Amino acid sequence: MRAVVLSDTHAPRRWKSAPPAVAAHLRTADVILHAGDVCTGEVIRELAGYAPVHVVKGNNDGPDVDAPQTLELTLDGLRVAMIHDSGPARGRLTRMRRRFPDADLVVFGHSHIPLDESGDGLRIFNPGSPTDRRRQPHGTIGLLTIENARLLRAEIVPVT
Repeated sequence: MRAVVLSDTHAPRRWKSAPPAVAAHLRTADVILHAGDVCTGEVIRELAGYAPVHVVKGNNDGPDVDAPQTLELTLDGLRVAMIHDSGPARGRLTRMRRRFPDADLVVFGHSHIPLDESGDGLRIFNPGSPTDRRRQPHGTIGLLTIENARLLRAEIVPVT
């Protein structure tokens, strides 16, 4: 299973539609995970044209973004949790393990800073933002390869 992971697209100010480099990855997705701040429901509808979408609500999401604050799902046997804001960097792994005790992977956003970190039997993953890189050198997305309850590969890919 190939998952494309997005966060902080910030439509319509930053995302008018999927940028070409992002769309190229979306076309190969089996599932799309969006860790919040889509800002408008139109982004979710656009993404759903590529693959099934799972979204959590971000702090900038409008009323037409019908999404939960957190989400727990299983992708090909891998237990995945999603949240927009994971809190401060200090103690994040421990805090996410406490919050999602059964998860193998926690996907989050908010900071626009890509992160792939493991510890305490948990992997945490922030894809960054494809459209609002802030102080990062590139806009980024995440790509996950999942097979038989295992995360075989996690990449943070520049798209700008």
